[in-house]
Amino acid sequence: MNWSRFLILSGNIILVFMNTIEEIKVVNYTPDYQKVFRALNVEWIQKYFKMEESDYKALDKPNEYILDRGGAILVALYNGEAVGVCSLIKMDDPIYDFELAKMAVSPKVQGKGIGKVLLKATIEKGKELGARNLYLESNRKLNTAIKLYEKMGFKEVLDRNTPYERADIFMEYLY
Repeated sequence: MNWSRFLILSGNIILVFMNTIEEIKVVNYTPDYQKVFRALNVEWIQKYFKMEESDYKALDKPNEYILDRGGAILVALYNGEAVGVCSLIKMDDPIYDFELAKMAVSPKVQGKGIGKVLLKATIEKGKELGARNLYLESNRKLNTAIKLYEKMGFKEVLDRNTPYERADIFMEYLY
């Protein structure tokens, strides 16, 4: 990231790039963001893989599949435009509390640190929700994402049962 500097003001992160101010703000999901939540995720999934049944469940009915079960969805705004999303899905699991899932950042703003800000906010949201740990599934093809997860403290764990054909790496975050 080529940041000259960044400031945190009133919970917002203000980035200063070579004499221009660009703002990243992370907000809680509302139904107004459903289309962008779906579109951003469909975009990356179809670029690398294929949509699967569990994708449709989460993306088509986020209230029912994520929020009503005690999860959360965060939205990253870049200069007021929704450009990133990430969810915490409550797990019925003896080891893990929430799955970090459906994280996507628009290709037009990748490389600006939005994914890092969004992931950090999602980890904090998990803590607010009482999580002791987070779990995620990904694919080794998504090297940039894997490196970000590792940089933020996620560690690889043994394979687990998954509904996703594409999942070939499993990670956890311990608070």
